[in-house]
Amino acid sequence: MKKHFFALFCILLSISLFAQNTTEKERVIETVTKDQIKGHIYFLADDLLKGRETGTPENKIAAAYLANTFRAYGVTPNPQTGSYYQEVPLTKTEAPTDMAFAIGSEKYTKFVAFGGEPINFGGQAVYVGYGMETDYKDIDVRKKFVVVKAGSPTAQDAQAAYALREQKKNWAKDNGATGLIEFVQTNAQIWDYIDHNFNGGSVQLSSEEKKDKGNTFHHFWVFDADGSGINAVKADKETKFQASVRREAPKEIVSYNVVGMIPGTDPELKKEYIIYSAHYDHVGIGKPDETGDTIYNGARDNAVGTTTVLSMAQNLAKYPTKRSALFILFTGEEKGLLGSNYYVNHPILPLDQMVFCFNSDNGGYNDTSLATIIGLNRTTAGNTIKNAVAQFGLNAIEDPAPEQGLFDRSDNVHFAKKGIPAPTFSMGFTAFNGDVTKYYHRPGDEVDSIDFEYLETFFRAYVLSGRAIANDPETPFWSKGDTYEAAGKQLYGN
Repeated sequence: MKKHFFALFCILLSISLFAQNTTEKERVIETVTKDQIKGHIYFLADDLLKGRETGTPENKIAAAYLANTFRAYGVTPNPQTGSYYQEVPLTKTEAPTDMAFAIGSEKYTKFVAFGGEPINFGGQAVYVGYGMETDYKDIDVRKKFVVVKAGSPTAQDAQAAYALREQKKNWAKDNGATGLIEFVQTNAQIWDYIDHNFNGGSVQLSSEEKKDKGNTFHHFWVFDADGSGINAVKADKETKFQASVRREAPKEIVSYNVVGMIPGTDPELKKEYIIYSAHYDHVGIGKPDETGDTIYNGARDNAVGTTTVLSMAQNLAKYPTKRSALFILFTGEEKGLLGSNYYVNHPILPLDQMVFCFNSDNGGYNDTSLATIIGLNRTTAGNTIKNAVAQFGLNAIEDPAPEQGLFDRSDNVHFAKKGIPAPTFSMGFTAFNGDVTKYYHRPGDEVDSIDFEYLETFFRAYVLSGRAIANDPETPFWSKGDTYEAAGKQLYGN
């Protein structure tokens, strides 16, 4: 009898141990299904929502859908408001009504005027190389417009130019210039995106607009596909410049971050939160493609990322983890990371309780055997993510395109600057080209072109990774020597 009891005990123990080893994966498979994923993405990327541009009624429809999905899952609302919304006050400047731009005898029709101040100006324009700090040596630019090449001697692409935009403006102002003109050498597709985002009207945080009010410094970008424009200015050194831009007065509007919470189960670890985040806005309606389509649906960017967070919420509502969860779906990412910028300065819970931000953002994919994590090796959770992703047959890789600066181009960066470890979980890509840029900010980013077999695996990998981090006895942190390690030590006091 004792022998039979012992044998039965061993069998039950083996079953119990096997269940403990498989239960996390099984819990993910139970709640994350292809049909659930399809339902969310098809709605968010429907033509009805007209590209979910920040500040539009369609963007608010998307926010309402997300809030009510949280409600249906049993996610706890924002404790400050009792709703699933955090209001984000914005200032919207409409598209210019009249624009003219000329340098010397050359008139340019493709240019962007940053900022909302009207201008009617005529005066001198002076060529100053790339407009870097050292380029102003021995050149008098006081009360003149400065003309420069976009970017820097080592990086001339549009992304690098945008990253340097504020610095270049400040250097020009410090030297007494009236304004700055940057000639941007890029392709027509990238310029169309720039034109849509800045000449189609602009949106910024109300606090930033008030800070800029009364600023008479003017900043232009000029499309210069082959570099001939800047070469002509360089040959003249100093020439006449004429510009006029008229705009309506800016308007105050409100958009919404969508937020929710699920408390953890461990008496101590529940005091720590994992943030699961993504942006739900896209770029709206723009220039038609070759088929005549004008709606930039944003299925990959970022209905996919938004839905990964919804999948995480559904799973944790049924099977909570030891650490607590905070879900944040941001508005205004495509307008300059506005929603996340506002959130970190107006958090609904103390930032030092947020031990990790697991962001999800996407442009596209070109390898369905991968999950590409921007910042994978920059935090101590890297191996945890790799192991979780591998359980679903995917290989987790670090950012393959560091030249794009992707870590600093999504909402995660505002949390990183505060000291919170914050990688971004993206669909698998080995280079930022081809099938990635084919759909990135294009009308063709439609749901029907997505591989949902891959997405089901990808989503499950994200949710299992999040669960593993949230249940790990060790609190995640920055890898030693990381750019944001010092900020993390200051935030957490260690």
